[in-house]
Amino acid sequence: MVNKSVKQQLVEHVASLLECRSCPHMHPAVVSGGPVVSRVLLVGQAPGDKEPVLGRPFAWTAGKTLFRWFKEAAGVSEAQFRSSVYMAAVCRCFPGKKATGGDRVPASEEILNCARWLDRELLILRPALVIPVGKLAINQFIPSGKLDDIIGRQFPVARAGNSFDIIPLPHPSGASPWHRMEPGKSLLKKALDLIVKHPQFRVMLSSFVACGGGDRG
Repeated sequence: MVNKSVKQQLVEHVASLLECRSCPHMHPAVVSGGPVVSRVLLVGQAPGDKEPVLGRPFAWTAGKTLFRWFKEAAGVSEAQFRSSVYMAAVCRCFPGKKATGGDRVPASEEILNCARWLDRELLILRPALVIPVGKLAINQFIPSGKLDDIIGRQFPVARAGNSFDIIPLPHPSGASPWHRMEPGKSLLKKALDLIVKHPQFRVMLSSFVACGGGDRG
């Protein structure tokens, strides 16, 4: 039996992921950042209503904020980030709206259904650094209490037969003021500094410089 390359495994994985219709109350299409081979993973919560239409994760206002954070902290453009970091999520389909307005929080069984995709990604890519964004994503790796006690710290985690570091970030939603006021503002900066200094993230940054594509000035 011929062993498949990581790229081949990931391409086949993403193709299967895009066909998933396991959750009847979720709204397809599945949102994927594509088969980016990377040892840095970003894990979001769930797509909003714009992401399935635009065909990529973090494609709307929260994404603009997220990519601005990485541009300011590391000089990494959105295009560079998307081409170099595997972008996963707790759930890959839009959950729909609540009757009272706002996006519905995925149900526990929907989170469990989608966990197999993340486990497979961890198994294939064997990341050294995972960046969970928002409390729902953070909860998949460590118990999350107050953001004040979690953001700005690095945690060792084991999941799907792999050990890696996680550095959590708050969700960049405009609906949450946490990251725009203290202590959230300072803790966000501390978290981004930890990410930029992480050895695996530095490997990624050095590849931009080697290719002449770095934006850091």
